[in-house]
Amino acid sequence: MCSITGFFNNDNSLEHALSSLEITKNRGLDGIGICTNENVFRAEDVDSLSIDSEIPERNVMGHRLHSMVNFVLQPLVYKGKIAANCEIYNWKELAEKYDIKAKNDTDLLIQLIEKKAENRETEMMQLIDDVLREVIGVYAIAYWLDDTVYIARDIVGLKPLWYSNSDGFAFCSEKKALARNGFADIKELNPREILAYNIKTGSLEKFNREFFSIIPEHEGSMAELEKVMLEKLEDSISIRMPEEKFGILFSGGLDSTIIACLCKLMGKNPGIDFTCYTAGLAGVQLPPDVEYAKKMAYELGLDLKIKIIDLDEVEEYLKDVVPLVEDSNVPKVGVALTMYAACVAAREDGIRVMFSGSGADEIFAGYDRHKRSTDISRDCYADVLKIYEKNTYRDDVVSMNNNIELRVPYLDKRFVAYCLKIPPEYKINEEQNKLILRMLAEEIGIPAEVSQRRKQAAQYGSRFDKAIGKLAKKAGCKTKTEYLKQFYGQPNLKLGVLFSSGKDSNYAMHVMQQQNYSIECLITIKSQNLDSYMFHTPNIDLVRLQAEAMELPLIEELTKGEKEKELDDMKNAIIRAKDEYGIEGVITGALYSNYQRERIEKVCDELGLKAFSPLWHIDQEKEMYQLLDLGFEFIFSSVAAYGLNKSWVGRIISEKDIEKLVRLNEKIGLNVAGEGGEFESFVTDGPMYHKKIEIREMEVIERDEYTAKVVITNAVLVDKE
Repeated sequence: MCSITGFFNNDNSLEHALSSLEITKNRGLDGIGICTNENVFRAEDVDSLSIDSEIPERNVMGHRLHSMVNFVLQPLVYKGKIAANCEIYNWKELAEKYDIKAKNDTDLLIQLIEKKAENRETEMMQLIDDVLREVIGVYAIAYWLDDTVYIARDIVGLKPLWYSNSDGFAFCSEKKALARNGFADIKELNPREILAYNIKTGSLEKFNREFFSIIPEHEGSMAELEKVMLEKLEDSISIRMPEEKFGILFSGGLDSTIIACLCKLMGKNPGIDFTCYTAGLAGVQLPPDVEYAKKMAYELGLDLKIKIIDLDEVEEYLKDVVPLVEDSNVPKVGVALTMYAACVAAREDGIRVMFSGSGADEIFAGYDRHKRSTDISRDCYADVLKIYEKNTYRDDVVSMNNNIELRVPYLDKRFVAYCLKIPPEYKINEEQNKLILRMLAEEIGIPAEVSQRRKQAAQYGSRFDKAIGKLAKKAGCKTKTEYLKQFYGQPNLKLGVLFSSGKDSNYAMHVMQQQNYSIECLITIKSQNLDSYMFHTPNIDLVRLQAEAMELPLIEELTKGEKEKELDDMKNAIIRAKDEYGIEGVITGALYSNYQRERIEKVCDELGLKAFSPLWHIDQEKEMYQLLDLGFEFIFSSVAAYGLNKSWVGRIISEKDIEKLVRLNEKIGLNVAGEGGEFESFVTDGPMYHKKIEIREMEVIERDEYTAKVVITNAVLVDKE
């Protein structure tokens, strides 16, 4: 769509703004604009932009235009000034409702804000939120009124916005623009927040926005709810259809096929009004997704263009893709590569708008891990809550680098709000997921071969993940992550670890390290409540030894373990980690506990940090064997379950022990990884340990036949063999 940027209370604001607009130029090739306190400069291209650079401006806002609705250069100036990256689909209806003469959606937005502000009785951020509640569409906006700058983005987070408060105040559509201009402590704006920066005082205020809800659940049969869902999806697609020819990212899978078929049913002609695009790796056989897309396009009468690239081309594409997404995470890059190749093909055809099926898996429990969920509705909610951290920025920068606007009908806020309240039994059962969406597919005439097809991730279906593996091997790299680091050398993010001394937090930390995240510190909460649901308690003092073994700083916080009050103590510890080590996110070892994960995510949300739970819904048996395969050594520090006794504590757990746990699971349902509190663990060695811990003295305390714990009284660090 567009690029927006702004720099305030900075001596080089104009220079930074122009630099940022150049870095993000592919986001908008139709026009450029700059505004200062007193002036506004606009032009159709950079060469025509005339700015008096002699004017000393400390406050500047800029815009790059990707014009889809009329041709209106920005920033726009009324009482205040606005720069917006938006696509508001109901702007004409809102203009009529409020009797506003607007040239386009951005023009409507600033006039509506200022019209409501004339007789406002609410605080300005509340007023802006009220306006945005009426908006149907996606947006990232900056509104500058007098001495205050307000920034906001759509509630799901489809349109990106990054900011820094390290040297004055700065924001931009892409993180890389701020980084290249020397800004530190760059954060992604939480979609559930509106920020207000006071130019005079330099203070930053936050306003929390209301998100979706999963209650009350909708009543009615699955067929009744599916009909309502279909109407909402049809409307979501309809309002997003451009007047010009558009494209659809098409894998032949359920989500993209539904979009393509609904477009056809709405009267759009394949090949004339829209074309489907897919991409894959060249080989003896076509990649699975390409083969399937080709077959489905033929059966459904769709126009399909296929982009096949060889291994050498993949390497060239990676030079663009990895810096674009600013991440060397292998799955993220694999998906981005698939989309990038398809977008290149679409761009060559002059396509400026593409539809994507993104979001359906999050809303309808479409991932394999959902099969192991204990609360589908809460997990779907959490997935939508975090989708902006995982997917939307990647998709946006990849499409916009090809000067293509991505439209995502499944993430229309009205559709999301409705579908999150669909009962979980209508989404998933033991045999199949996305049940109600599959029912919808069959109703609109999609054959069962597609409607019942099981999901395969884009990077595997296109074989681009395999390509990255081949290139890594060719380059002599041990892992794909190591290979991708050459294209984006810096760590993905700086993280702290909520560290308990047990196997899960150790393993979660290792997983994130392997994905090129920088571990800055360990964060340990020492609870005086031995029965705390939130925090591990056995032998917690030995965390200091583990931190020393890993050569990492440790932040410790004492808590009495009183329910909810312990969250404040955890928050204080995380604040210290943020202040002292500049962490941008927190790792948790949560596997299945929504109680634990949701509370950690809530605290991180409040602090503007990202939360990572890389082991979430991992198969418990798989986790235990993987720990041993990776070289972790750990003991059970306590046991409390039928089938376990004091003989289990204080000794290194072996493969035979795991086999026994598996048999106990089959016999009595014992959690193999101890997720039901059956045991706690203590790690003595692991792949990130520079030294190992040797336990020299300990005391085993037996409470009853099935309950025991070990108190380690003497442990030292020793060299690893």
